[in-house]
Amino acid sequence: MVLISLPETALSCGGNLNGSGSFYSPHYPNYYPDNSYCVWHISAPYDQRVFLTFLEVSLENCCHCDFIAVYDGSSTNSPLLGRVCFNGTMSSFHSSSRYMTVVFRSDSSVVARGFYATFSSSLPETSGKVDCSSDNMNIVIYSSYLHSMGYSGYDLYLNDQRCRPQVSSYQVVFSFPLDTCGTLRKFSNGSVIYTNDVRAFTSNHGEITRQGNFQLRVSCYMDQDTTVQIMYEAWENITSSITGTGRFNATMAFYTSGSFTSPVYSTPYVVALNQNLYVQVQLHRNDNSLVLFVENCVASPSPHDYATRFYELVRDGCRVDSTYFSYTSGDRNVAQFRFKAFKFLRSNPTVYLQCRVIVCKANDPNSRCSMTCRSRKTRSLHSADEESTTLVLGPIQLKGTEKAAEEESPEKDVAEVKD
Repeated sequence: MVLISLPETALSCGGNLNGSGSFYSPHYPNYYPDNSYCVWHISAPYDQRVFLTFLEVSLENCCHCDFIAVYDGSSTNSPLLGRVCFNGTMSSFHSSSRYMTVVFRSDSSVVARGFYATFSSSLPETSGKVDCSSDNMNIVIYSSYLHSMGYSGYDLYLNDQRCRPQVSSYQVVFSFPLDTCGTLRKFSNGSVIYTNDVRAFTSNHGEITRQGNFQLRVSCYMDQDTTVQIMYEAWENITSSITGTGRFNATMAFYTSGSFTSPVYSTPYVVALNQNLYVQVQLHRNDNSLVLFVENCVASPSPHDYATRFYELVRDGCRVDSTYFSYTSGDRNVAQFRFKAFKFLRSNPTVYLQCRVIVCKANDPNSRCSMTCRSRKTRSLHSADEESTTLVLGPIQLKGTEKAAEEESPEKDVAEVKD
């Protein structure tokens, strides 16, 4: 369970919010009451937008019963930006104007811990943007915005002054690996946050200057299956932000043996019943400060439907299939396991595998990765450090119903990987 320190000024149920801050469901982090109905009206300064992020969502397992609705305007009559339900991961919304309305509603049945959200004022997209992947940060600042502030692209630099941008007549672009240019990294509420600053040299001509201390703070929130980037403008006071979205990159692949040295590439992966299948999940970014843990793994005869017909290998970190064996237990930056091949009765012999893998901070005894198996009865409701990357691997094609030999030649194994 992630405990978030709540500011005393945050409202418990509805109200008017301005600028930047946070709000949460009634009684959070304890259970919200039945029949809750809360409305928050959020506004940003003139010519700016509202950027809203839900850091934690734990609602009843029913989207029509308990939900959060986000409206693009000053009332519930405004266009609906979207709904957040029980299975919502870290979700973000941008308004098209300076107003946004958020409604939280619960029915009279099951309750849960609720939600915690933050909001900020955001500069329009015409000013700039930032995109992040597992490996790189790309910052684009438009020249028209810089000129309105009295600066040129040639004035800009990052925390490491040797990192300078590419400058054109209409935009300024910084593009660099996440672990360079003075980028800082920290862990917060289950996210890995990378931060840097765009700064500017002030004019050294004359005795006075009317230029402020220009600074754009750029942050990438790497939250398992989602990356949210925030770049906010810091003069004397931080009042606005520029935001973007991306993905946390990971791959899942078959290997020829338990040594996990030789991946297989072709498709389909032709195997025999009861043959050992070896799977490895790995982050694109090799970061020893992060570890992986297999939370759920489900097989299906369809790559698009894992609810109608499915077979569980792992549930809540606990082994369900007797042939499943994990080589790692949330203590490495790769996840490796094996299981024996099977087929679904009364269907074609093709099988697909979908796994949800959690990313945690290494050496954290309180992280989900350190808890390993926990039953559904004792499991706490979904929290910010339990979001997961979902990966699909397949197809696996059976070559016969005969029992496989104890050890088949691994050189015959072939596979397809789908991210």
